[in-house]
Amino acid sequence: MPSRKFADGEVVMGRWPGSVLYYEVQVTSYDDVAHLYTVKYKDGTELALKESDIRSQSSFKHRKSQSSSSSPSRRSSSRSRSRSRSPGRPARGRRRSASQSREHKEDKKKTIQEASLALPVLVLFKPSENNTKRYNGEPESTEKNDTSCIVLEQKLKPDLEVKRVLEQYSLRSRKDDKKKEEIYSEKKTFVAVKPIEKVPTKTKELEFGGRIGTFMMIFFLPATVLYLLLMCKQDDPSLLNFPPLPALESLWEGKAFGIFVLWFVLQAVFYLLPIGKVVEGLPLSNGRRLQYRINGFYAFILTAAVVGVLLYFEFELHYLYDHFMQFAVSAAVFSLALSVYLYVRSLKAPEEELAPGGNSGYFTYDFFIGHELNPRIGSFDLKYFCELRPGLIGWVVINLAMLLAEMKIHNLSVPSLSMILVNSFQLLYVVDALWNEEAVLTTMDITHDGFGFMLAFGDLVWVPFVYSLQAFYLVGHPTTITWPVAAAITVLNCVGYYIFRSANSQKNNFRRNPADPKLANLKFIPTATGKGLLVTGWWGFVRHPNYLGDIIMALAWSLPCGFTHILPYFYVIYFICLLVHREARDEHHCKQKYGLAWERYCQRVPYRIFPYIY
Repeated sequence: MPSRKFADGEVVMGRWPGSVLYYEVQVTSYDDVAHLYTVKYKDGTELALKESDIRSQSSFKHRKSQSSSSSPSRRSSSRSRSRSRSPGRPARGRRRSASQSREHKEDKKKTIQEASLALPVLVLFKPSENNTKRYNGEPESTEKNDTSCIVLEQKLKPDLEVKRVLEQYSLRSRKDDKKKEEIYSEKKTFVAVKPIEKVPTKTKELEFGGRIGTFMMIFFLPATVLYLLLMCKQDDPSLLNFPPLPALESLWEGKAFGIFVLWFVLQAVFYLLPIGKVVEGLPLSNGRRLQYRINGFYAFILTAAVVGVLLYFEFELHYLYDHFMQFAVSAAVFSLALSVYLYVRSLKAPEEELAPGGNSGYFTYDFFIGHELNPRIGSFDLKYFCELRPGLIGWVVINLAMLLAEMKIHNLSVPSLSMILVNSFQLLYVVDALWNEEAVLTTMDITHDGFGFMLAFGDLVWVPFVYSLQAFYLVGHPTTITWPVAAAITVLNCVGYYIFRSANSQKNNFRRNPADPKLANLKFIPTATGKGLLVTGWWGFVRHPNYLGDIIMALAWSLPCGFTHILPYFYVIYFICLLVHREARDEHHCKQKYGLAWERYCQRVPYRIFPYIY
């Protein structure tokens, strides 16, 4: 194994990928497996560079001085060879003037080269973070930055044409011309700003407690689901009243497993239907963009039609309530089998298709987080399909089954007001997610996390069987609420939904088109990645306003269950813990990605989720 050349903390000169430009960087770490140095630029950007792209400061300066000192000797030797070969040379005075003319052209070419080198830097760093004179606390608009780059490029076009003509009639050797052509092609590639291919590195920072934590989570998550469902079945679902463990044979039913598989296949068929628009996701590490068909809302409509037909033919939908535990176990077994398949196929996946967060080299951790980022069977994206379809739509069907079970068990002609509120609030949430399906393509689940046990179990088991806990609880523990209380809870849910939807819409619209005139009133902090960080609107209020709206809605879903037991409030308690943890992950990734710009954003927006609290 070759030894490393540069130590951590050493200040060196690093080549910007895809260019011939070197910048002062600091070595932060070294990957012994991939043999890559992680370096940090002055603007806070962190990149992984090969050792061949890094030079010490002393050698870099020595190379520059050596180049300048050798230039006169080459010119003098060229003139001496030219005198010995030329049969008819002009007078000495004319030779001197011609030499001066050539030197003048060389100086002009050098000036043009410097100008052309300045162009790619401005194109890549349009919202430059290092230029503190331009940044005065109020960021410039993206439209203005784009226009300035276009004007500069137009001004430099005539100079570039002059440069090509001068090179065509140059008297320098062909070897030097070949080197200049290679340098010019590199600069031309850099001006185009082609996607930079990142070499995947091993995951160094392990989340969820590392190998031991993820190993325990694989058993803890199914046990939690089992515990919650058993508690809801009890007459006294208090925390101190631990439910008796059922017989293992009672937890499994082949018919329930068959219905779950049929449900999964039905949603897969709806996913493959050629309806809905096709959009591109965010660029991958190799610059490629995957295509996704947006038809989740159509799948929901078709599912509603199928359920309506079943009810018309008097299919007992409350069968779900009677065998709810068996369905949960069937979903858990299916998700485990799917996770094993995903990990086995990821072992043959190319390096560039592995997840940045699930490539640690440890079996337990990669199995839980997900080793492959976007596992696909042809055009069928397994992670994207499971993210919204079987679990989210299944959540609505389960709620409906609980509503019908409540009416049958308690001999009601209409559902209780509490059950109607829970079903209505959660139906709105699911329909909103499916209507705005395209927004999920920018979430951490799609862009960063691989598809492993965490997402497979979460999408297929946790979402449909834990998020429906309030409706399941109300069947066995009916709660009566008055109309004024119901109105107050409805207002609370509407406030949470308004914050959630308007914040997400504001973010998504800004990502699609920052120069939209409708967003002219929004101010943002520019970053080295070309994206902007909003500091006005909802995103200037707290850093994650969509999480705030989510938590308010979660509270509104639990309030119809009353205050007799804490069990119905498990969802809101869990959701606060989940979003606080996810916010911490977002903070860490954004600090690495945006560097100093993120620090400025945190100074402008000090509160994370809860204003004046957290």
